[in-house]
Amino acid sequence: MRTEDFDFVLPDALIAQFPAQQRTASRLLRLNGRDGALEDSRFQQLPVHLNAGDLLIFNDTRVIKARLHGQKDSGGAVEVLIERIIDDQRALAHIRASRSPKPGSWLKLSSMLDVEVLERQHDLFMLRFDHSQTVLDLLEQHGNLPLPPYITHDPNADDDTRYQTVYAREPGAVAAPTAGLHFDEAMLQQLRAAGIDIAYVTLHVGAGTFQPVRVDDIAEHKMHSERYRIPQTTVDAIQHAREHGGTITAVGTTALRALESAARGGILCAGEGETDIFITPGYRFQVVERLLTNFHLPKSTLMMLVSAFAGREHVMNAYQHAITQQYRFFSYGDAMLIERGN
Repeated sequence: MRTEDFDFVLPDALIAQFPAQQRTASRLLRLNGRDGALEDSRFQQLPVHLNAGDLLIFNDTRVIKARLHGQKDSGGAVEVLIERIIDDQRALAHIRASRSPKPGSWLKLSSMLDVEVLERQHDLFMLRFDHSQTVLDLLEQHGNLPLPPYITHDPNADDDTRYQTVYAREPGAVAAPTAGLHFDEAMLQQLRAAGIDIAYVTLHVGAGTFQPVRVDDIAEHKMHSERYRIPQTTVDAIQHAREHGGTITAVGTTALRALESAARGGILCAGEGETDIFITPGYRFQVVERLLTNFHLPKSTLMMLVSAFAGREHVMNAYQHAITQQYRFFSYGDAMLIERGN
């Protein structure tokens, strides 16, 4: 398939720049992947669309304050986006500068952090923070929240709260698992009271989630790698739901990617690892039967994933409907609830 097969024209006015006033106040578009049927709803109605015994699986990763600004030792301006913390002193990062820094050079970040460039690894740089505190602690004190590139305002205190799920607990992501942003504690309690079970996985979302597909033939695209962990309690919860007729629902494409990665051998296994799974039309899903997700960028790997889940034509029709009905798109936008098509 061609990248252009997943393109659509989105008016800039539909890109949500700020979250809804309340987490659960967004709209919800239901898509049946079997026949393409659409239904306009509200996120507050989510429990009505689920059944007792269903299982919702959330990604409990926490977004870190991964963006830093500063200068190279030569004096040039530099922007650093941490992609992954390696240990207490080292991290892999994207660096934007007029000229890429060389191994052995130093950066001065946030006016006070001395950081050594150790080596280059493809598009990333290995950095060493010369400080007694850990990288994670330093980022929390001196870093900025890495809002997506299509959000044009600088992060503020409201973003610090709203670009984070209420159940985030495992720090390591540089982008939020945005389908989870719609949930508040009251909604989680309402779901449990309705007999809907909840379990968690962890996938630390990388900046590569925003990278466009730059090849014409999607088979030539190389996915970025991300870390994930599947607890045994989640595997047990999935088995229990299956035995009792419950539907397995992934809250977000990141939870789906973690689950499908862990089931690549045909059996879902607990554990942790790296995944560069690229889900495109024709993929046979092993675990997830229903997907709650936001609206995604044109020509993105996530458009390809949801097209694999519900059928490309059904998804493209749903997106055109959403544009006509002026749904809000992307991270701070509205949501879709998709029943798997195959």
